[in-house]
Amino acid sequence: MKAISVLGTSSNAGKSWMVTALGAWLRRNGIKVAPFKAQNMSNNSYVTLEGGEIGRAQAVQAIACGMRPIAEMNPILLKPSGNGTSQLVLLGEARQHIAAVDYYRHIEALWETVRDTLEFWRDRCDVLLLEGAGSPVELNLMQRDLVNLRPIVYLQGRWLLVGDIEKGGVFAQIIGTHHLIPQPAKELGLGFIVNKFRGDLRLFSDAKKHFREHMPHFPYLGVLPYATDLQPESEDSLCSEAESKGKGAKIAWIRFPHLSNSQDSQPWQLDSGIETVWVKTVVELENARIIILPGSKNTLSDLQWLRTTGLDRAILNAHQQGITIVGICGGYQMLGKYLGDREGVAGTSGEVAGLGLLPISTEFLASKQVRQVQAIWKSAQSIDQWMAYEIHMGVTKLIDGMESHQVQPLLRVLQTDGDREYYDEGIKGDRVWGSYLHGLFESAHARQALTQLANISQHQPAAISWQEHQQNLYNSMADLLEEHLDLLSIRSYLD
Repeated sequence: MKAISVLGTSSNAGKSWMVTALGAWLRRNGIKVAPFKAQNMSNNSYVTLEGGEIGRAQAVQAIACGMRPIAEMNPILLKPSGNGTSQLVLLGEARQHIAAVDYYRHIEALWETVRDTLEFWRDRCDVLLLEGAGSPVELNLMQRDLVNLRPIVYLQGRWLLVGDIEKGGVFAQIIGTHHLIPQPAKELGLGFIVNKFRGDLRLFSDAKKHFREHMPHFPYLGVLPYATDLQPESEDSLCSEAESKGKGAKIAWIRFPHLSNSQDSQPWQLDSGIETVWVKTVVELENARIIILPGSKNTLSDLQWLRTTGLDRAILNAHQQGITIVGICGGYQMLGKYLGDREGVAGTSGEVAGLGLLPISTEFLASKQVRQVQAIWKSAQSIDQWMAYEIHMGVTKLIDGMESHQVQPLLRVLQTDGDREYYDEGIKGDRVWGSYLHGLFESAHARQALTQLANISQHQPAAISWQEHQQNLYNSMADLLEEHLDLLSIRSYLD
């Protein structure tokens, strides 16, 4: 097995993007390739077929590589929940909430998990594509860094360095990072890439000369233009890719402080006649035709934030004026009448009233529901079936029977692990939907049903499915690599 690690000069330099593009490029060159990130910190997560939880970015990379996502692609996942703590997910299984200082006390034991998982891959792929985190030369962290240099040195593979010209100072970024990498690891470098260039590439044509003066033996692979239409979902829920998109009727997504799984909004970007907007204030919520409360890693804390900002009253007033409201996962829990987390197992402890738009109550328990399902949408005109998944703490129940509240199940799902069992999922009431399903809007039928409920006549769902769009996207990313980069050093290492 060969191994290539993509390191960055900083966070959000384009490491996830590069691994995804390289995976698609290697796959279509007939190479069996798998993604790997030793330790990820993100609230955007994915559920594997076996019920394991991994970073969403590694799941995207796996699909680009033509592989089914599994827990061994991301053995350590940290999900920030506020107050300096994160939930530790180890090989797909949720463990305790842990403070940073306590986490670092277990670095060597965690390294054993990383090392064993690297060994797992040795006879399962031709190339393992590793993704780094932040910068590999944070001098105060290098001795306890599990994700950047240590894995690739252990495998004696090779690494690429990605610099972000959008941040400015790209020469200092790349030359400084290369200078600070310890010599044994420096010898494993394959080359470096300048990423996210906007404008006329000819203005950067003399860059190679300047880099060569300071790094004569470190290959310059080229500069990649920033392609707005070739941006798969990011692992960072608060990054720029989760901003407003489209033109038309306004669909407002609430940007919680502990927002998770922001990618639930992305299928809407394929459609016409609607605009996706992320909001944090009452003013930004004005003129919304649909309001969506997405997932949260700390539901009670984010519900309190709604009340502090006045967004709770604005949402209730909007509903009284005929606006359609949707809650997904934590947002679904908030739409109920009661939420109780006496032990603080999901973040902030307490017992609070919800927004009261759905006749449900939620009790948070130590166990976590993690499962992949087939969602089934039926209407008088159509039926659609696609993969979705649940990741949540808390058991949600109807306070009374459905009949007394004039609510119905939102859709049906088929549980795919163990016994193949059909059951109802979610609730729809008077212009209110609630669901635990991440991936709910990957169905054009579900998106269109929602806009019809909201009387948005100009909405036109895309002709292409979200899944087909993603595959086209990965192939186009691979095309961009071939067009703009000198890939000879990578080819030579793999031959």
